[in-house]
Amino acid sequence: MKTAINKSIILIGFLFLTSLMACAQKPKTEEAKQEETKNKKGKMEWNKLTKEEEDVIVRKGTEYPGTGKLLNNTVKGTYTCKRCNAPLYRSESKFESECGWPSFDDEIKGAVLRIPDADGSRTEIVCANCKAHLGHVFFGEGFTAKNTRNCVNSISMNFTPDK
Repeated sequence: MKTAINKSIILIGFLFLTSLMACAQKPKTEEAKQEETKNKKGKMEWNKLTKEEEDVIVRKGTEYPGTGKLLNNTVKGTYTCKRCNAPLYRSESKFESECGWPSFDDEIKGAVLRIPDADGSRTEIVCANCKAHLGHVFFGEGFTAKNTRNCVNSISMNFTPDK
């Protein structure tokens, strides 16, 4: 009986130790350490966001249609990411789609990433620099010759007029 209990204790101890080892993190490679430092540094340099901005930019929400301060902006200039200030769109690519959000048929080269939504029906657009949620892109609607509509939350952007 004692040997059965001893064997059980040893087996439990062995399982406990192996489970701890299985959860142990692998040592970080130099490349992984550099990437982590870069991400931490980048996040520290990001602009402070309000709760409403975080709801859209970080938690991928949507501002109420027709309420964004950049919706009716017609001044020439550059639309930049609210989170990291990266240039996203030029005013020349903005057009009126009457959808309730600023619409652009082109982004600044390399500024915006397109990511399929989990539901598979839409394509999310995010800032290529900091991955801030901008909105969604739609194709084939016929609004412009480029047949593309980047539907962007005003709250995700700042605007800098041309000098």
